[in-house]
Amino acid sequence: MLVQEDDSSFVEIINHYRDIWNSDPNFYLIDHGPVHKLPYNFRVLEFEPTPSRNMWTYATCGMSLPSDPQPLELHIFSPEKDTQFIELLTAIAYYHHNTKKVGLYHSFNFGKPLTENSLCTHGFISQPFLDGPTLEDLLLKDINTNIKFFWIIPITESELNYKKKYGSQALEDTFEKNQINYIDFLRGSVV
Repeated sequence: MLVQEDDSSFVEIINHYRDIWNSDPNFYLIDHGPVHKLPYNFRVLEFEPTPSRNMWTYATCGMSLPSDPQPLELHIFSPEKDTQFIELLTAIAYYHHNTKKVGLYHSFNFGKPLTENSLCTHGFISQPFLDGPTLEDLLLKDINTNIKFFWIIPITESELNYKKKYGSQALEDTFEKNQINYIDFLRGSVV
């Protein structure tokens, strides 16, 4: 098990999410696989829809240690309650700690479509445009460390190839131009 760091950063992350999404989370920790290789406090948080936010939100908490050179947390939105995102975020956190660091504008393969008949088989790490800079940065004043909070956007293989060819900004511009519904996992590709 990784060294336990000060629990105060864990609490600050939870409070940061609560302040942004105006909701108390449910906490999850997968009890199988190599979860002992994740940070001691790692959890996936599930935020239910609220009157002002009509989607489920799944977010990491403790994915990075505050002592990491570039600590970050990730979240993904869903139209419905879906425990696959608990496993997905746990797998990404494991990869981040034990294989290769992930970060802004990285992309990865989900290993399967998000739902039956979905073309969304990959994820793209973006800035949290739906929540803005208020979510993106959390300064842990006690240790003078900034944690970045990024958003995983489900994308199609065609969109992934477009990103590789034209860059992340071009992909995001295409999403904005087409006003995609980010929680419609059955949407068609925009490229």
